[in-house]
Amino acid sequence: MTDNLKYTVEDGIGWIVLDRPERMNAFTFEMIDAWTAALVAARTDPEVRVVVVTGEGPAFCSGGDIVEMQDRLEQTPAQRKAELFERIERIPLTLEDLDKPVIAALNGVATGAGLDLALMCDLRVAAASARFAETYVNVGLVPGAGGAHFLPRLVGTAKALELFWTGDFIDAEEALRIGMVNRVVPDEALREEVTKLARKIARAPIQTVRMIKRAVLSGMRNDLRTNLDMISSHYAVVTAGEDHKAAVRRFAEQRAKKQD
Repeated sequence: MTDNLKYTVEDGIGWIVLDRPERMNAFTFEMIDAWTAALVAARTDPEVRVVVVTGEGPAFCSGGDIVEMQDRLEQTPAQRKAELFERIERIPLTLEDLDKPVIAALNGVATGAGLDLALMCDLRVAAASARFAETYVNVGLVPGAGGAHFLPRLVGTAKALELFWTGDFIDAEEALRIGMVNRVVPDEALREEVTKLARKIARAPIQTVRMIKRAVLSGMRNDLRTNLDMISSHYAVVTAGEDHKAAVRRFAEQRAKKQD
């Protein structure tokens, strides 16, 4: 990894921690490469059942380091496109290949690409003090990390455009109201609550969890007939597995005991 991004595995949970608190976890390209590598490691590690992404210190991630952008102002359009597609955009593309659940634990401020990197996770749990903004417009940029894809799918087109065009901050409760985050918890309870959620998902049948994610994500871009054909195949696979058979047997045994 790198000194500014840590990856560890604990009790079936892969923890990706952005660790550059002195710069509000603004990412460098080295951090982006390490982030992608951590996701690949989680995908191929059978011990990892759930992934959690969070930040160290008072911020989740403030996006790309604006100071470092000065060094790239004279790059050609082709160079800028390549650095975006070949590095930063590797994260959403790698996430698309990762059918294990990914939770963003939003410990503080998330802005610009930092917010987009949270939006592309499957679930988001926010600390009560966290604040969010799509700040691209303030520096003359478009949402290049995938925000234009993910945000409208969460909050609707009109609200997404409002957030992109104004750059306004919203607090955690407003983010919950509009569907940007799943839960808001007290700051001091964030890690505990996220760990509890991750462990609950990790205890579920892994094949079922992964196939549900595949079905939902694929379903957003397929037609009904394709989706039904796909889910019937998933259904056939999971019903042949021992997790399903054991659960049905337990249910039948419990019902028989109640009837005795």
